[in-house]
Amino acid sequence: MSRITTKIASRLPSVCVRARPAFICASVSLFNPLNSTQWLRSSRGFSTTVLSSAPIDIPSKSTTTNGPLSGIRILDLSRVLAGPYCTMILGDMGAEVIKVENTGSGDDTRTWGPPFAPNKDGSTTNQESAYFLGVNRNKKSIQVNFKTPQGLAIIKKLAASADVLVENYIPGKLDAIGLGYEAMQKINPRLVYASITGYGPDGPYKSHAGYDLIIEAEAGLMHITGEQDGPPVKVGVAVTDIITGLYTHGAILAALMARNRTGRGQKIDSSLLECQVAALANIAHNYLVAGQEAKRWGTQHSAIVPYQAFPTQDGDVVIGVGNDKQFAKLCEALKQPDLAFEEKFATNRSRVQNRKELVTNVSRQTYTRQEMLDMLDTLGIPFGPVNNLEQTFSHPQVLHRKMVVEVDHPKSGKIKLVGVPVKYSDTKPSVRLPPPLLGQHTRNVLVDDLGFSDAEVDELKAKGVV
Repeated sequence: MSRITTKIASRLPSVCVRARPAFICASVSLFNPLNSTQWLRSSRGFSTTVLSSAPIDIPSKSTTTNGPLSGIRILDLSRVLAGPYCTMILGDMGAEVIKVENTGSGDDTRTWGPPFAPNKDGSTTNQESAYFLGVNRNKKSIQVNFKTPQGLAIIKKLAASADVLVENYIPGKLDAIGLGYEAMQKINPRLVYASITGYGPDGPYKSHAGYDLIIEAEAGLMHITGEQDGPPVKVGVAVTDIITGLYTHGAILAALMARNRTGRGQKIDSSLLECQVAALANIAHNYLVAGQEAKRWGTQHSAIVPYQAFPTQDGDVVIGVGNDKQFAKLCEALKQPDLAFEEKFATNRSRVQNRKELVTNVSRQTYTRQEMLDMLDTLGIPFGPVNNLEQTFSHPQVLHRKMVVEVDHPKSGKIKLVGVPVKYSDTKPSVRLPPPLLGQHTRNVLVDDLGFSDAEVDELKAKGVV
């Protein structure tokens, strides 16, 4: 082994220490199951000094946020969207997220564009993609080459002091190089290890690549999306990835709560296929409970009429009539009050049965979009404009709720990002860090968290390890 590899290995936990206030011994996995103090965490890594049987205190990790996950460290080995979306949410909540990227071009989405954010110096080289910027705030970026023994040792060292590890590699890939759950659990029994895959780690499809587009098709979502007489349509955003990220972030929080009781971490097995099947919600149960096959409805609702988008002279408006009283109000506003009393439209059941005729009648109106919105605003029924993105991000309620935030990016200067959607009364999530440059924090993490010297980091860089 090289001198640096030996040094890294010597820092892995193999001695008994006191992580205030409970006694923990990494070599024999002794811990207080009721203690929630982070396992073997210190600001400079583990001491290489052989200890006596007397326990020592490790100072608690300093934090710069009062978010609900303040003090939690996430080791993020994920790329693209589902994993990074999950870890971004955790970062928004105050967790420290260390994003590990390869020593080449890093996360693939860094180059997914256009559009790219303009560089503040006016150059057009190495611009950051809007895609990457959108899901990687509140993270530190380090570059590590997994294909080297030293690189693997660095990841293991980071995992030893982490609360959560998130990865989305093909099943078995990390196990083969010693970074799978079983290996990490031996290093850090308190580690919550979240694995995101396309189809799960077992079963006939376990080795299939799972992209959002493929899962949307295979899990039934595309079949129910699009106009009635049109082809199946992909949702406008990678919704399966987003859903999986949301499910996984919730699972991680639950596993951390369980760890408070048991003292042990666990593996979270999250797949795009299963999360998307679960998200079929009532449509899934129409089939499972009643045997009803789903079909495409466009913007319409299968069981409520009128409940869809309607055209105006200069844009579309959505109207959601939930009961007969609301329908009568709509008819009054459309200057067709008698419609509400016609037998074929008087109840929702009859409106569903005579959907085509009613929709044609309502669509015949010749209002401008604003005229329709002004009219609907007086009725007390749900409605809204079909907005483009410019209209969405200038929406007064969106702005009032601080859903557009500005951060200072080291390369791009001031950039706008989507804000944090869930507000807390006390432990407030926040956007503290701009999306990182590739490898921006490698030296800081190795020196400040793992105890390397600058000279050792330079040697690792020269060897292509970091």
